[in-house]
Amino acid sequence: MSRPSAFAGASWLAVAGGVALALLGPSRAVTAAGVVAAYAGFCGAVIAHHRQRRASVAALASPADDATLVAYASQTGFAEQLALQTATALQGAGMPVQLLSLAEVDARRLAACRQALFVVSTTGEGDAPDSASGFARRLLAGADGLRELRYGILALGDSSYARFCAFGHALDGWLQRHRAQPLFDLIEVDNGDAGALRHWQNHLSALSGGAEIADWERPRYGSWRLAQRRHLNPGSQGAPAFHIALAPQAGAALDWQAGDLAEVGPCHAPAEVERLLARLALDGGTPVRCDGHAMTLAQALATRMPLPEPHFAAMQGLPPQQLVDVLSPLPHREYSIASLPQDGTLELLVRQTRHGDGRLGLASGWLTAHAQAGARIALRIRTNRSFHPPADDRPLILVGNGTGLAGLRAHLKARAAAGQRRNWLLFGERSAQHDGFFADELAAWQADGTLQRADLVWSRDGGALRHVQDALRAHAGAVRQWVDDGAAIYVCGSLQGMAGGVNDALAEILGEDTLRQLADHGRYRRDVY
Repeated sequence: MSRPSAFAGASWLAVAGGVALALLGPSRAVTAAGVVAAYAGFCGAVIAHHRQRRASVAALASPADDATLVAYASQTGFAEQLALQTATALQGAGMPVQLLSLAEVDARRLAACRQALFVVSTTGEGDAPDSASGFARRLLAGADGLRELRYGILALGDSSYARFCAFGHALDGWLQRHRAQPLFDLIEVDNGDAGALRHWQNHLSALSGGAEIADWERPRYGSWRLAQRRHLNPGSQGAPAFHIALAPQAGAALDWQAGDLAEVGPCHAPAEVERLLARLALDGGTPVRCDGHAMTLAQALATRMPLPEPHFAAMQGLPPQQLVDVLSPLPHREYSIASLPQDGTLELLVRQTRHGDGRLGLASGWLTAHAQAGARIALRIRTNRSFHPPADDRPLILVGNGTGLAGLRAHLKARAAAGQRRNWLLFGERSAQHDGFFADELAAWQADGTLQRADLVWSRDGGALRHVQDALRAHAGAVRQWVDDGAAIYVCGSLQGMAGGVNDALAEILGEDTLRQLADHGRYRRDVY
């Protein structure tokens, strides 16, 4: 039996409240009436807030030249639902959006588009949905170049079929053959897998400049402890970066592979929670239950998204537990795991982000500044099969920048433990003096032969090579030789700038067809954000 939603609760409360008031004495009835009125007003505000968002869906047809196209191909309606959620989330983050069925998309529209997100299902034994069959006939057969288009694909399918997510992969191949540039690797969703959908949401947040996009499902985190935090780049021209070590609950098993991701449930800064409590005239020490745990009201509100203005006033007068129950949890943030289970802790490399008004980013602020030593960190591990290590001992070219070194470090740890020594790291940051993350480890791996080659590029040190893509071009002959020897190429780091630049450099060095074949065979993999 399903539980009623908060919105259904508003109408139920009107009936139940009337019965309750009839059974109470006059003074108690006045108090109860205040609670009933407050809760009904709050639910009304929540409904109004969501109605405003739903009403904006009618405007998901922006004529702006820079509008992001969200196109869907749906058989049962699930892909259409996800596309609508995608478009609404981007529009809520201030991005112009155009939502269309693939049946409405033609070559002219695509050629005029600069950024597109596709949410597509596969039916039967690898077919396009019926609504997209015309698109498949018209466009997959041929079209003009799409060099200006950047795109992402969410492919829905069922892995019990031989041609899993086949239409999504066919669309991806067609777009790349016509020179469109992937924003990130195709995301496969097996039977509505919630982890894959969260990964898609994380990309939406990144595309919208780090906007706080509420999770589409209630998160279920484990409990970890902040064991260590170390500032890695004092004096850097870049934002502060921190090495974070998290310890599991006593007796909890550590289970992940190189390439997997940590999804962190952040908290507001304590000062923000105090301001919220003061505005609501509530005692932060009031005991409540939140996500199955007993805690104080202050601790619970630190994990919740308050209603925006002008609906904020509706929260005033609401009993603390009801307030916690109805507010949405803060959205998660993803980080590449920088360690292996045998290290005993889950380690991250986190750079602080800062908003225009000076506030620290939600998750980076929590991990690097607001959480105290020993604090509970809400976290769950998400398997990222598309960035797992090669199944054999083939050579490995690792390319990245900034905090992308976290994911590459885990791969190097795994290669060192397995005695697999043909590894080449190309890594870019600002300054050798201040931004040499894990420099001692990298030097040790070079000394013991784990790193056969290491090309470190410092953009602010005045060298001829300023970025990792420049280093790839400078060593094009070696790149081709390693690939001829069977090497896989793994890229980890920033979506903006680095990922596209590296892709362009590799396409120049190896040829676009060869690079596409490497991707098809799992030898070109990316974890970018």
